[in-house]
Amino acid sequence: MLPQCQLFGTLGCHLCEVAQALLMPFVEHGLLVELVDIAEHEYMFEGYALRIPVLRRCDTGAELNWPFAAEHVVEFLRNG
Repeated sequence: MLPQCQLFGTLGCHLCEVAQALLMPFVEHGLLVELVDIAEHEYMFEGYALRIPVLRRCDTGAELNWPFAAEHVVEFLRNG
């Protein structure tokens, strides 16, 4: 079973849009990804503004920082 994840980003972030597109095949195969806009949370904005997009596993708290490719996501979901 695939872990639930969050994708930290913000509106107007081109790299966040690229990351969302990269994750779509995983979502189509059952991965649950919550999009979290860091601009809505001051503490998140301070911690992630220079790092987004960031994929975070809800079960372990492990994070995968950009840049990542599909093979990085596969490994992250297996071992993260």
